[in-house]
Amino acid sequence: MKKLLLFCLLVGYSTVNAQTELVFVYFTGKPNKAAFYTNPLSELTQKSLTRRISLGIPLNDQDAPIEQSYIQNLQNLGFTVTDYSKWLNGAAVNATPAQITVLQAQPYVSSVERFARNNSSVPKTAQQDKWNYSSEAQKTQTFFDYGSGSAQIDQINVRPLHLAGFTGTGISIAVIDAGFPYVDTGSAFERLRNNNHIKAVYDFVTKTNNVYSTAISNHGSAVLGAIGGYIENTFVGSAPDADFYLYRSENAVGEIPEEELYWIEAAEEADRKGVDIITSSLGYNVFDDSRYSYSYSDMNGTTSFIARAAEIAANKGIFVLAASGNSGLQPWHYIMTPADNAKVFSIGSVDATGSSSGFSSYGPNALGVVKPDGSARGTASATVNNSTLVSVNGTSIATPIAAGGVACFIQAFPSMNRELMRTKLRQTASLYPAHTDQMGYGILNFGNLYNQVLNTSEMVKKEKLAIFPNPAKNILNVASENEVISLEIYDNLGRLITKVNHQKSVKVEDFAKGVYYLKIQTKDKFYYEKFIKE
Repeated sequence: MKKLLLFCLLVGYSTVNAQTELVFVYFTGKPNKAAFYTNPLSELTQKSLTRRISLGIPLNDQDAPIEQSYIQNLQNLGFTVTDYSKWLNGAAVNATPAQITVLQAQPYVSSVERFARNNSSVPKTAQQDKWNYSSEAQKTQTFFDYGSGSAQIDQINVRPLHLAGFTGTGISIAVIDAGFPYVDTGSAFERLRNNNHIKAVYDFVTKTNNVYSTAISNHGSAVLGAIGGYIENTFVGSAPDADFYLYRSENAVGEIPEEELYWIEAAEEADRKGVDIITSSLGYNVFDDSRYSYSYSDMNGTTSFIARAAEIAANKGIFVLAASGNSGLQPWHYIMTPADNAKVFSIGSVDATGSSSGFSSYGPNALGVVKPDGSARGTASATVNNSTLVSVNGTSIATPIAAGGVACFIQAFPSMNRELMRTKLRQTASLYPAHTDQMGYGILNFGNLYNQVLNTSEMVKKEKLAIFPNPAKNILNVASENEVISLEIYDNLGRLITKVNHQKSVKVEDFAKGVYYLKIQTKDKFYYEKFIKE
């Protein structure tokens, strides 16, 4: 109750003092950038530099640190400065019109940009929970296909990459979200902890490391669970061996424009650490103070501060994924920012049948760019929270499921140009070249893209291969132009059932009826084929 009353008082104060607003002060340059270019490791980790080298991305002035004397100058003018961006080269302050005039006159200031989009403040209208998230635990079944995540993993065809050994190992994912309670204690995250897969945490809202507090939203925990959660014989995430950086940028209690800055700071820190992927199930269009709210025309990929920063992250070689939003059934039924940016890979939601989830937000962006880019399961999707399997809804959960697929794919092809990767993912989705405003180019298909890249790689010889009969009763045969090194059969749990070496057939007569996966190793490559045992 005290928190609620305090919030009401703050809203009232903001209305009375409407002349004070959040602005971004752009600085004139970076006087000490030469020192950065001489020693890039003073600002970026070796992993961050290696990503740039691998992808042919040069350093630029955005990478250089912000000039701290400029921050001090703002403080000397009486401003409180807690958030700033080296990418945008500026800092955020609250200022009156008179103070803005003073700021614009400073020799180190190039310009001042308002966060506010509207002239007056009106009470925030009720809107749907932007996450559409349910955390009710469900009783686990006695039998699961690859854990309860089987359907959502198979829907986007990630299993072939898992069977090839690409489960996200060595790939770093920054999860930028609202909080991660129980990730430090829950058994569903024990495998991540024991294998040192959680590399760093930080709360950009409170400027502390307390991302695990049980007093904050567990939304980020569920998002993380969809990628890296693990409960034996019950659930496996889409990239269970990836490394994670857990960053809190969202205060679920309210909606303030400063959260865009928190997100930008988290993205910059992720870049410093050298992450490969940012996945973010956050989006913005309406703020508690309506002066800062966006219109659909603002969803053009460049108006919002967060969209601009997300594009910079993508230009640094980070694969950025963002949830398209859960407003499909609301008067505002469009995507939110930063999903509106053309270089952000935005994700829509489908159900188990592959149909669009009603709540999934509609594209395109305001410039007509197809959004979302693709879709994954977001209706009754499985994830974990604390030590329990849960079922959740929302593009919030579809996005990390897809992010896990991206991690596995980057592990397989780490030097592939990221723009090409985004393009190929669209082109191998279920609807391409057609699209819809809710599904984008359709359901993603990582296995299809994986095989396409293998077959077109100059490092891999093309060869013909087939399995027969399919369905099989007694013996499964392989026809291949090359020598078969080994055959491995996995069940729907992902367990190895049998393996034979230097043979082109394998007995299956004692197998139970059902679907199985055959991994074929030849001299030059691996193949993955699904077959049915009658």
